[in-house]
This record gives sequence, structure tokens and C-alpha cells, in this order.
Amino acid sequence: MSGEAPQQQPPVVDKAQAQVDLTAKLSAMGMNASAHDFKPSVKAPTFVPRFKRADPAPANPPAPAAAAPQQPAPTPVQPTPAPVQPSEPAPPTPEKPATNKAAEEPAKAPEPEKVEEAISDEEFDEKLLDENFKEHFNVVFIGHVDAGKSTMGGNLLFLTGMVDKRTMEKYEREAREANRESWYLSWALDTNAEERAKGKTVECGRAYFETDKRRYTILDAPGHKNFVPSMIGGAAQADIGVLVISARKGEFETGFERGGQTREHAVLAKTSGVKKLIVVINKMDDPTVNWSKERYDECISKLTPFLKGAGYNPKTDLDFLPVSGYTGANLKDPVGQDVCPWFKGEPLLTLLDSMQAVDRKFNGPLRLPISEKYKDMGTVIVGKLETGHLVKGQNVVIMPNRKPCEVTSIHSEDKELNTAVSGDNVHIRLRGIEEEEISVGYVLCDTRHPVHAVTAFEAHLVILESRNIICAGYNAVLHVHTGVEEVTLATLLQLVDKKTGRKSKRPPPYLKKNQHAIVRLECEQPIVIETFETAPQLGRFTLRDEGKTIAIGKVTKLITS
Repeated sequence: MSGEAPQQQPPVVDKAQAQVDLTAKLSAMGMNASAHDFKPSVKAPTFVPRFKRADPAPANPPAPAAAAPQQPAPTPVQPTPAPVQPSEPAPPTPEKPATNKAAEEPAKAPEPEKVEEAISDEEFDEKLLDENFKEHFNVVFIGHVDAGKSTMGGNLLFLTGMVDKRTMEKYEREAREANRESWYLSWALDTNAEERAKGKTVECGRAYFETDKRRYTILDAPGHKNFVPSMIGGAAQADIGVLVISARKGEFETGFERGGQTREHAVLAKTSGVKKLIVVINKMDDPTVNWSKERYDECISKLTPFLKGAGYNPKTDLDFLPVSGYTGANLKDPVGQDVCPWFKGEPLLTLLDSMQAVDRKFNGPLRLPISEKYKDMGTVIVGKLETGHLVKGQNVVIMPNRKPCEVTSIHSEDKELNTAVSGDNVHIRLRGIEEEEISVGYVLCDTRHPVHAVTAFEAHLVILESRNIICAGYNAVLHVHTGVEEVTLATLLQLVDKKTGRKSKRPPPYLKKNQHAIVRLECEQPIVIETFETAPQLGRFTLRDEGKTIAIGKVTKLITS
């Protein structure tokens, strides 16, 4: 039975041998026998794809491979030191803090994102604008036909260096050959053959210039009564209006009479959201005027009461100055005292630079009414960002047809941009939509906050002028932002007292000139609008009929089915 005593030891020997075998296996796998965890040399590769630290990964595995055979040798002799074995893999441990340090450095990257989420709207607006950003103003030139809008705009482009002297000499030579020598300045804005031949702007021209303080987009609106819809589309994109008045004897009277466009343009500009108006008395160098202060005062005295009635405050919303669009006097540099000693004010460009900044909502929902569309290596749309901001590569949606697409490039002033912000007038190339699927008046918006598209809405309507009594069933043409749609005056809901604002209990049977009313308007095709309180740029409109402006209004309620 003495041989049985050694038989009681095998469990101990087996245990030690098992530990030896386990230690060898774990060491071969790169694991620590005591901690039963991955060594730093094996742990590092898990961080390589994320933080791109590829150098330490291949260098670490050979070290434990060489140390692994040394670990089992002392273990059979003294099983107890096995827990002390981690002292041998100590050389890789200095790499562990290095790996953690590498992990800590990129781990700080997401912190700014958390800060951006917590910052206020005002701080976000400032963050979006870099140090070199210049505020962008959209200026619409309005007024009666032949008042000199295009000539003045062309001279501004020349004076600010946007059109060089050689190009302007070319325009002058071509205009002389066409017996239109005095029109050569306007050719910088009137680019097509029809406009140059007739000397009349047909479509709303667009050009850019820049001063030391701001960037500007010129919107040259047509002055003829047949092209008022184009004028409305231009005014809808403007921040500031320049009302051009001809001081030439007979021309001022023609433009300001009921048949002229001076009155209608001023009203339409106010309706379209142009809050500030610079009234430029042009052609002061004409022989019939010769910089006469009496003629200048006469024009102002007749214009001021009318503009005040249109909603402009003469003290805060209006500025008057005499200029010569042809010679450039008082456009960039002050007019000489020898020419006009009685005027002490600032020239046009200085006045524009000193205008109060426009309140932009860069972090609002994206809203861009489309004013033009064309094909150029894809589908391109043109318009002004009313609110929000746009980033290259952003996914957007076109309303009202709910067509998703992607922004592939943004261009402004012939320069490609990565970001456009509220107020910018830009060309945008889209992917995922065809040019035929877009119409002028559609709105580009972000996918999370699409704009409303309805076929019926309620509005506060003001009747300006009408030959006939307006009642339910009356049809007119609706102009809202850049969109044009036929609508029907479906229901007259309430009369509104224009002094007290009180609403009648009973609906009126009809409407006449100067009356205010709450009405319901309907159309066959969906139109993209918002209430005036939500988005004033998309909530104000004009009704026209038979070539005349009948009423103006603002959307008060959207009726969704």
C-alpha cells in the first residue's frame, strides 16, 4: 500500500502541469496568465483602424513572442512565482500609456460638436461668418421706363472695377455702330440683342460689385408696364430699393402720372418686402435741369406724400440724392461744389455702405425661392437664400413636388463656394433632379423642415385699385416671392377697419377701393407659401389683373387638406 501514497500527488502535479500548460498557451496567444487579459501589444491593433496608428501595431507582437518561451521555464520549479510573471512583460507596458495617449488626443475632437449644440442662435450666426466675410446686400433698381436704371447700374459696375475700361470701350464702340451711343453703359446689364436693340430691359438683370465694406448684387428691374411680373420677381429678392427718377423736363411727370410706373413700382417694392428706399433723382446734368435745386425740390415734394402713403416713413425709410447716372456724378465720389453747391450729402455708394445691416437668420430653416433654372453640366437653379444656410453636398428637397436632390456646387459672383448663407444670391447645381421637374416659384428647402404647399389659404387683403366691384368668384394673378399662379377669390370672410383693426361679424357682399378684408383664396395647383408671421418673405403677395396691380396682402392662415 506504500505505492498508493504517491498516487495521491498526481492531482497536485496535474494542477501545476495544467497551470504550466495554460501559461504556455496564454503566452503563445499573447495573454497574461495572471490577469487573463490581452497584453497592450495585442490590444493596440484594435485602435489602429480608428486612430490610424499603424506603426506601433507590427512592432509590438514580436516582443511577447520572444519572451513567451522564458515564462514557462521557471514556473515548474516554483509554481508560486507564476503570479509574479507580469514583471517580465513589463517592457511593453510603457507602450500602454502611449496607446492611451494616442487615444486621448483624438477623443478630444468631438468636444467642439457638443459646444456647438449648446451655443445660442446669435453665437451660431457669428460662428458661421468668418473674419473676412462681407455682408451681402441685394439692391433692386426700379422706376419708370427710360429713367436711367440700366445706365446707372452699368456705371456702378465700371466705377467699382467689375467691368474694366477695355470692355466698356468695346460696348461704346458697338453702341456707336448701332446708333445707340448713349446706351453703351446699360449694355453691361442689358446683355441680349432684344434689350440692346430696343433700349428697354425685358428681364430682371443681375450683376455683382463690391466695396471695401460690403458685397452687392444689382437687380435691374424692367421699367415698362408690360414687364411688371419680372420687376416683382426682382423686388422679391431685394433688401434695398433704389427708385430712379428722371429729372428731365416732362419725363418726371410722365413717370409719376397714373399711367407711369413710378407709383406702381414703389408700391410693389413695399409689398415685396423692400423696407428701405433710396430715391435717386437722375439726369440732373440734362440741359433742361442743369443741377437745378428748384427742380430737385419739386420732384421730392411730389414724391414724399405718395411714398408715405405707400408705407414708407420719410424720416427712417427714405433717402434722397441727386445724381447723373451717365457721367457718374455723385455715384462713387461726391459731386463737385462747382457743379452742385447746394447738396451736402453723401454719394450713392457711401450711402449704401452706411445702411443699417439686415437681420439675417443663418440658423433658420433653409428657404430659397427659385427665380431661374437652366442646364449647364446638370440642373442649375438661381435664387436668393431668404433664411438658413446651404452647404456643398447637402441633401435638400424641392417643393411643392417633394423631389429630393443633392447640392453638388454653389456659385456666387462666378466663384465656387462651399457654403452660402441667408442673403446670398447664388447659382446652385443639383444632382438627382431634371431641369424639367423644376419651375420658377418652387422653393429649395432642407429635408427636415420642408415648406408648406397648399391650394387654399386665408389672407388679409387690401384693395388698391379696381375698375369693377370685387366679389366672390373674382379671378386674378397671384405673385408671391418668385411664383406666379392664377387664383380665385373664393369667399369674402370679414371686413377689417383699417384704423382700429376691428373685424365685422358678417361677411361683406363685395369689396371696393381702399377696403381691407379677410378673404379665402384658392388655386388649382399647389403653391409654396408660409404665413406672414412665420416667414414674411414667403407670406406677402400681390394680386394683378389686366396688367394692373389690384390688391396686396399677407397670408394669415394655411388651409391644409
